[in-house]
Amino acid sequence: DSGYFMHFNTSAGREGSTAVLESRILYPKRGFQCLQFYLYNSSNKGDRLNVWVREYTSANPNGSPETYWQLHHVSLNVTSKFRVVFQGVRGSGLSNGGLSIDDINLSETQCPHHVWHIRNFTHLLNTSPAGRDGIIYSPPFYSSKGYAFQVRLYVNGTSDNPFNLGIYLSLISGANDDHLQWPCPWQQGTMILLDQHPDIRQRMSNQRSVTTDPLKLSESSPNYTWDRPDKVGSEATFPNGTKYMRGPGVGTSAFLTHERLRSRNFIKEDGVYILLTMEDISHLLRTEPSVPPTAVTTRKIPAFCPDNPCENDGVCIMVNREPVCRCPAGDNWWYMGKKCERKGSTRENTVIAVSSTITVFVVMLIVTITTAVCLKKKYKQGRENKDSLTLEE
Repeated sequence: DSGYFMHFNTSAGREGSTAVLESRILYPKRGFQCLQFYLYNSSNKGDRLNVWVREYTSANPNGSPETYWQLHHVSLNVTSKFRVVFQGVRGSGLSNGGLSIDDINLSETQCPHHVWHIRNFTHLLNTSPAGRDGIIYSPPFYSSKGYAFQVRLYVNGTSDNPFNLGIYLSLISGANDDHLQWPCPWQQGTMILLDQHPDIRQRMSNQRSVTTDPLKLSESSPNYTWDRPDKVGSEATFPNGTKYMRGPGVGTSAFLTHERLRSRNFIKEDGVYILLTMEDISHLLRTEPSVPPTAVTTRKIPAFCPDNPCENDGVCIMVNREPVCRCPAGDNWWYMGKKCERKGSTRENTVIAVSSTITVFVVMLIVTITTAVCLKKKYKQGRENKDSLTLEE
């Protein structure tokens, strides 16, 4: 893809020479961040790329030179304003290239625990058959609790659901099995197919989560699905020839259609990235302490009058040892008075309101006319007095 990237040239300069790329000042709102970037290492093995936050090193994604961009994540836990600094350092030995970084994104999220990079993916899409012959397996990974797991991907879907990516998670035998709780309780595995758009705000990654319910039974046997792999699993072999046990897989055969896969930036440099996280969610099962029951207060029911003096179906009750009438009422009518003897209604109120308005209008009209007549009479009398004074001169 065309575009710009930062390049630390290590083909020239002395050993120990450095170059620095520094971000603007950032103001975190959470106490955790995830820095994500791509690294293309065409330098010597001794060249280093340091990632600094303020005054301490967070990560050093170094290693042997490669001929492709590699995705890296750096977990940060910064609570005050900070800068991110990339420092390229020239090492000893001959270098024909340098260190290149691109698509830098910083988000206030947790970084994935593991990354599975699948290369030559277009070739796999075009040549993999549907069903079990088209499965590829991830390397083994370990959760923070010590459970070993593996992901398998149906590149061209299952036999019943072709032209889709199918993804499944399995527990596998690991070094910690004798010290772990079985069946595996309440670990949530999350598998994310990364949308590799350069701007993290424009990404629409595809995600699937699987939870290890310790009471879930296997569909094909009376065993628990998430029990020890050497008890409920089948034998498998790593590419290096090492044998291990793989438990049942749980996931979906409709993870993502091939049409959707090609419509966005899931495939970049002919490779895809699957981000993996397995975390303990048992704390979500803890119930909150029960709320103490509220005290029930009993209200004294009012006593009815020995004799009912109320009219129009009114109800008489005793209040402070005196009879009081509770008068009936409807949507647009009601009874009132000491004995509910008078009836009121919204129609009467309307008539009263209209009558009052007309009365006020008539009174104001009379006052206005009277005022006008008086002013006219006064003006006429004043004019006559003025005319009489003129004649006397």
